[in-house]
Amino acid sequence: MNFDLSDEQNVVQDLARQIFEGHASVERVKDVERDHDGFDDALWNELAKANLLGLCLPEDLGGSGYGLVELCLLLEQQGRRVAPVPLWATVVLGALPVAEFGTPDQQALLDGVIAGTVRLSAALSESGADDALRPSVTATRTATGWHLQGFKPSVPAAQFAHRVLVPATQDDGRVGIFLVDPASRGVEVQPVDSTSHQPHAHLAIDADLAAADRLGGDAGDGAEQLLWMLERALVGLCAIQLGVCAAAIEQTAAYTSTRTQFGKPLSTFQGVAHQAADAFILTEPMRVTMLQAAWRLMHGLSSRQEVLIAKYWASEGGQKVVHLCQHLHGGMGSDIDYPIHRYFLWGVQNETTLGAGSVQLSRLGSLIAADASRVAAVAS
Repeated sequence: MNFDLSDEQNVVQDLARQIFEGHASVERVKDVERDHDGFDDALWNELAKANLLGLCLPEDLGGSGYGLVELCLLLEQQGRRVAPVPLWATVVLGALPVAEFGTPDQQALLDGVIAGTVRLSAALSESGADDALRPSVTATRTATGWHLQGFKPSVPAAQFAHRVLVPATQDDGRVGIFLVDPASRGVEVQPVDSTSHQPHAHLAIDADLAAADRLGGDAGDGAEQLLWMLERALVGLCAIQLGVCAAAIEQTAAYTSTRTQFGKPLSTFQGVAHQAADAFILTEPMRVTMLQAAWRLMHGLSSRQEVLIAKYWASEGGQKVVHLCQHLHGGMGSDIDYPIHRYFLWGVQNETTLGAGSVQLSRLGSLIAADASRVAAVAS
């Protein structure tokens, strides 16, 4: 069986690499963080011109009709350059669920996404225990639609978004997902500093929405939509983490090959070589498990275990890789103006968002045990 990327996937990967390498240099990233609030609109426009923002959207909605695997290849290239654009937020968190579940009027937003004029996001984080499947925001039905009330922390790129998908617990006990305009009355956007310096904002919501703002209309199954969104969001973040780690290792290899100690390159010392090899080895299960989860999701297969496995490797393996790479840079690893420091920050931020590796193992163990119990019950 051939597990190589297809010719089309290689073309997507190469095109994405060219754009990110050409428009996300180290100096450009620094300038964007300093002067543009963490959003590189010039790079965003280049991605739109290449139709990469519509890469995985259906052809009948104006996209290119590719799948989650191709999107993950694109996200990996973003991670390699730690490029400051809301690609994950707009395409994975926002555009994918709108394309899958949205009404025709809601799907009209995708024209702007593909053109680069509309940005989206989703508020999947929760305060406290951070259980995305139990939204703390409440939605009360009104004569004209819904009233949403609550607080959503750390929403990616919310200050740049034209709509944010907000899960809420309805007064009938169901879960609904609502398209909220951050600029509308009753929505307060509170920008916050993130570990990675990427734009995030808290949302304080006490706003009235129209009935048409519920994703998929009144009949949509919000709980099913939320699980669908969450799985793809996590796999997309795993792809970014893979790119961050792969590029960090490449930079570390280059640094230790040119930095000398006692008249020899650092890379010739056994302790350095072993640690660098360990970091490289960790990226391979990250890659394989991420692609497996993406492929299964793309083909509509049950993927809960595969997503958890990918999360584990991206979280546990990812944080080890960026720590090792920073450590092997010695004092330069602590220089906040040196490139490797930014990869360290992105890796730590991604690990925090994904959740600790021990948590993933616990959830995976519970899932395997539950499956085994069901099989035993059927057999008996």
